[in-house]
Amino acid sequence: MARQHGHVKAASLAARESSWTTHVEPRWANVRIADMRPSAVSAWIADMSALRGAATVRSAVGVLRGILDDAVADRMLASNPARGVRLARRPPQRHVYLSADQLDRLADESGGYRGLVLLLGVGGLRWGEAAALRVADVDFLRRRVTLHRNAVTVNGKVVVGTLKSDKNRTVALPAFAIDALAETAQGKHRDDLLWTSSSGGYLTPPHGRSWLDGAVRRCQAADGSFPRVTAHDLRHTAASLAISAGANPKVVQRMLGHASAAMTLDTYADLFESDLDAVAENVGKMWAERG
Repeated sequence: MARQHGHVKAASLAARESSWTTHVEPRWANVRIADMRPSAVSAWIADMSALRGAATVRSAVGVLRGILDDAVADRMLASNPARGVRLARRPPQRHVYLSADQLDRLADESGGYRGLVLLLGVGGLRWGEAAALRVADVDFLRRRVTLHRNAVTVNGKVVVGTLKSDKNRTVALPAFAIDALAETAQGKHRDDLLWTSSSGGYLTPPHGRSWLDGAVRRCQAADGSFPRVTAHDLRHTAASLAISAGANPKVVQRMLGHASAAMTLDTYADLFESDLDAVAENVGKMWAERG
């Protein structure tokens, strides 16, 4: 685990340490690696799966596999008994998407955070990327935001580092979103954060009775069909709006900072379903033109 500190992001490191102390250490810490068998690992996975979700199980198994991979690399084991064991598939995530009208309504109800809601909802930023933004990161004339820092909350403390992909990226925004950011930036210096906490530090994700919760409640009071949304759901909304506007998977991948277009397609496969009909219709038109 100590070796992970050099190359693993703080949030991922915290998750792995939690998996180790909660699930891996109690079962395996006192077992000789030479005595470990795939059948025992499978039984452990089955016991966990009866009580925990697929993501929790996969995380714990990943930690165990990593430890045993080290043992194989050091020639202490001939093979890794945690490799090849079956894991339950993760259930498909059910994303919540806001329409353009709903996003605009939520932004209006968010008061001083109107620009932040629009930035998340049309730019697709992760919360930590938005929280780390400074005035100088926004090119108001070219309508671009440059992302090169990520402020994530780990065990109650904000840790600022590079982006999740370790690569800077630039996001283009529509004029109305840039105008909202310009309002937020009024009176601030170039090096000032666009949004700060009450103590002047980095803004942490809204939980419980937060400003976002209040904005959502007011929207629901006016419209009973308004969905319950989190800050991360606004990132999904940005993907939905981009795809509805005709963006292809590669463009959406670059906007969201995904590792690959394949990841984008896997995450938002439901949003590309209409493309199947469009392709069929276009091919049909080509075929008709032959006659």
